[in-house]
Amino acid sequence: MGLEIVLNDITEGAKADVRRINEEAESASELIIGEARQASKEALGSRLAEVEEKLEQQRQQVLSSANLEVRRIALNKRKTLLDQVYDQALEQIKELPADKNEEYLKVLIEANEKDGHRIYSNKESEKIVKKLSSLEYGGNIDCIGGIVIESEDGTIRLDFTYDLIVKNTYDKSLKSISDILNG
Repeated sequence: MGLEIVLNDITEGAKADVRRINEEAESASELIIGEARQASKEALGSRLAEVEEKLEQQRQQVLSSANLEVRRIALNKRKTLLDQVYDQALEQIKELPADKNEEYLKVLIEANEKDGHRIYSNKESEKIVKKLSSLEYGGNIDCIGGIVIESEDGTIRLDFTYDLIVKNTYDKSLKSISDILNG
């Protein structure tokens, strides 16, 4: 029986060693699996954060592009509107009644005649200008109305054409008009 006891002790010791090794292996495997899960979660979280950051950047770029496009469209609409107003002003001046045109020409001539020797106008205003001015009539110019007064030697020309008056007024007022349209 002595041999059976020794054999039994060895078997029991071996079983205990197997249980201990299995428990250690189980514990090590759980630790490795836990670490792997944690690393996987961290990697997934990091990747997710990168993707979210890229999406936010793309969203910002799309918003910026859309805002620029809206501004461009709004500026084009305002420019179109301003051009229409400018063109309408010129059309209304072209359609001035003869008595109003004569009245405006009289004011321009009286205020500036002393500075010149010759006077020019468009074909439609020639008779009126000749009647109102004591200056030599220099001929017709291409404009919607108004006058040009020239010095005797031709070196100085004062342009009081309606075209230029409207353009100068428009250019001077453009900033304030734009401010009004922009709110």
